[in-house]
Amino acid sequence: MRLILPLPGNEAFASQLARAVGGDLGELETRRFPDGEHYVRLRSDPAGRTVDLVCTLARIDEVFLSLIFAADAARGLGAREVNLIAPYLGYMRQDSRFQPGEAVTSTSIARLLSGSFDRLVTVDPHLHRYASLNEVYAIPSLALHAAPLLGRWIRESVTDPLVIGPDAESEQWAAAVAAAAGAPHLVLSKTRLGDHDVRITLPDLSRHRGRQPVLIDDIASSGHTLLAAAQQLVAVGFPAPDCAVVHAIFGGDAFAQVSAVAGRVVSTDSVAHPSNALPLAPLIAQALAAAQPAPE
Repeated sequence: MRLILPLPGNEAFASQLARAVGGDLGELETRRFPDGEHYVRLRSDPAGRTVDLVCTLARIDEVFLSLIFAADAARGLGAREVNLIAPYLGYMRQDSRFQPGEAVTSTSIARLLSGSFDRLVTVDPHLHRYASLNEVYAIPSLALHAAPLLGRWIRESVTDPLVIGPDAESEQWAAAVAAAAGAPHLVLSKTRLGDHDVRITLPDLSRHRGRQPVLIDDIASSGHTLLAAAQQLVAVGFPAPDCAVVHAIFGGDAFAQVSAVAGRVVSTDSVAHPSNALPLAPLIAQALAAAQPAPE
């Protein structure tokens, strides 16, 4: 039976995953020494078992060392396989050297994680300039897709929806969400001017009058794309749009700003957030079951 070990803050997700996959929920102890260094102790015996460390990497800097130490401890204590279940995979945006001297952190973090784990499972990573995670990760890496979950929520919760993707690059993903929702879709034109500044241009919406817009996005970080799009939709006579996102980062007061101009805002639980409404544990459990190792 698999041993599911949550890093701090991931206990609820790990509990759901353990139930869904039929594994044992283990316990990990972490704390800081007076000098700030990390203490990690596995309170569940990993010997001879497949160990799945569950850790969303939305704020990876805070947990990275504990994660690596836990993986090394599990391996040193006899785990037969040590996997990383990261519903959100951080440091994927910097996938090129946009300015001279920049660190390409997506490849840096991939090397570090590949050295500590046997397998990676994540959901909708930010693959902009990479065709797949296998371009940067040296271990088997599985990127699951939440489009069917978003589409099902839209189909069951929104009357006469119009699915709207954030930019031209989201066309294929927005089409998948819309297909699952049984709804038409379109995409916005977006120009990013900075980390907190985007320019949104709406396409021709005349044939969609009377529909309820649903803005979708893979990552809501600053929230400015959702905010600008919602404001423009309301300005041209549409009702306040609902928003459905995969990864609810919502830094600073982004969630409050978006909520003020949008209708409902929902997300998967890849990152713990008040908007969480779409559980990912069943999706990940299904993938783990399909990739079961040989019987122990």
